[in-house]
Order: sequence, then structure tokens, then C-alpha cells
Amino acid sequence: MAIKKRKPTINSQRQYSVDDKEDVTSTEPERSLLEAMSNSGGRNNQGRMTMRYRGGGHKRRYRKIDFKRNDKDGIPARVATIEYDPNRSARISLLVYADGEKRYIVAPDGIEVGQTVMSGPQATADTGNCLPLTNIPLGTRVHCIEMRPGKGAQLARAAGTHAQLTAREGDYATLELPSGETRLVPSKCRATVGVTSNVEHFNIEIGKAGRSRWLGRRPRTRGVAMNPIDHPMGGGEGRASGGHPRSRKGVPAKGYKTRTRNKDSNKYIIRRRTESKSRKKSK
Repeated sequence: MAIKKRKPTINSQRQYSVDDKEDVTSTEPERSLLEAMSNSGGRNNQGRMTMRYRGGGHKRRYRKIDFKRNDKDGIPARVATIEYDPNRSARISLLVYADGEKRYIVAPDGIEVGQTVMSGPQATADTGNCLPLTNIPLGTRVHCIEMRPGKGAQLARAAGTHAQLTAREGDYATLELPSGETRLVPSKCRATVGVTSNVEHFNIEIGKAGRSRWLGRRPRTRGVAMNPIDHPMGGGEGRASGGHPRSRKGVPAKGYKTRTRNKDSNKYIIRRRTESKSRKKSK
């Protein structure tokens, strides 16, 4: 994919950029894998606003993605299409299995229409194949990684992301995640070989306010522009800086740790993402 800049015939298109979707091969989704999707607009089941600055946006339909791929072991599948999904930043691929069933997966970078992919322990470590971390060679880049066997992919699902399998010892494999965190994951968990598609997604510039509205994001009011009753950073004479940055509920930002100190999963984290960032700065 490549990033396309708009000709600035009007001011709002001066910074505007879009991806050209050259990798997309079909504009019509598979109807059997579509579901209706409703938006909450930031309201809970009582109709009260619990999340501000959400609402509107273009109508969407949900594409059912197979994040587990564990009940089709050993059955080859042909890549029928590569499609745009409005619900995620990566592309999705429609697989047609040898038994006739169709399923969507998150498309890896470099996958092509007509290619054959497979899942299961017997699959080879080729791009698009899904297999347990035990069977994947060390140093391989993987995405759509499970955190518990059989739960389905949770890690490295966004556009252009991947984790690297660096070690394996006993029942656990060591992964270096996109955030820089190094973490232990059970070796029985599955992962898909390769990097997630749409790798240049981070280069896209929204460019204008209206485009954010299409995505369902409403204008956000800065805390320093509010009154003291509305925000801890509000008030003051003139244009006050607002003091220490914090949320509307008073939780400090920029470095304040909110992770539970005695969280169960702490034992699986070898190196925190903040540690890797601080090392880069020191260099």
C-alpha cells in the first residue's frame, strides 16, 4: 500500500492523506460473515453518558473474524480476497477451506490471492499459517498471538504490528511485543506467522475535523479551557497553564503508574515497556 496526498484545492485537504488501497482486491464483503453493529455513543445501558466525545460516525457492519483457527487444523485454505475492514486498521482476508467453509482472518503483510494457508501443529512456518509457538522457529516474527491456549488472538492485531519469538524454555515462550515489553506466553498458545498488513497506516494524516466525525469521534474540550468545577486543570486568571497534567477525575498523567502492584500477570513480564523506552533515551 502507499499513502496518497490530496491536491490542496481547498484548505482542509492541505494535510489530508489516505491510503490508496491498492492491495484490496474486493469491495463487496462476504454476506454470510456480516453482522449488524450498533454504536453506543458513549452511553451505558441506562442511557447515561459514561464516555465523552463519542458519537455519530459512518454506519458499519461487523465482519466476523476467526481469531482462534483451532477447529480447522490440517485443512488447507485458499486466500480468495483481501478486503478493507472499517472496524480495524489492518486488512482482512477471506479464506475458502477445502471443505467449502468461508472465514475471515486478519491479513498478514505480503499475502496474495490464490495462496494456500493452513493452521495446526503440522503446518509449516510460512506467512499466514497459524501454529503453536512450540512449532515456530526462534527469531520468527508473528502476529495475532493468544495469551491463553484456545482463547483466541489478543496481541499484535493492529496494522503493521508484530512480535518476535526470542526464546523458549519449559512451558513458556518469550516474546518481544510491539510496545517493547518482553513477556512470557504459554508455548501451547497459537500465533500467525508474519507481520500484520497495512504497514504504512501510521503515516495517514486525518487532515480535517470532519474526517474525525466520520470515525465517530466528537470534538474534545481541553481541560485548561474548562472551569474549576469541571476539571482539575480548569480556571485561573487569563490563559493559565493548568498545573500538573491530570484527568478529569484527578488521576495524574505523564508517568504516573496505574497498573496494580500485585497483579497476577506481573510474573510473566520480564521487561516492562517503560524500561525499554528509558534505555533508548539514555543512549
